[in-house]
Amino acid sequence: MALDAKLLEILVCPQDRGPLLLVDPDQPEYLYNPRLRWAYRIDDGIPVLLIDEAVAVTDEAEHQRMVDRASGEAR
Repeated sequence: MALDAKLLEILVCPQDRGPLLLVDPDQPEYLYNPRLRWAYRIDDGIPVLLIDEAVAVTDEAEHQRMVDRASGEAR
């Protein structure tokens, strides 16, 4: 279930209040903060924007893959 575009426009990271990227709308979705490298899951169309539940993306290749998937460049 894809997030509503209007909702996506207003969602921000709870830690740094910056914008989030929607990663892979056709796969299990995530909201990704490329500045902090945190991924927030989306459960049944509901973003789980809890800092304690965020997944740290520490691998450089995984970070780049998330950014590419968000921008539609993934293969």
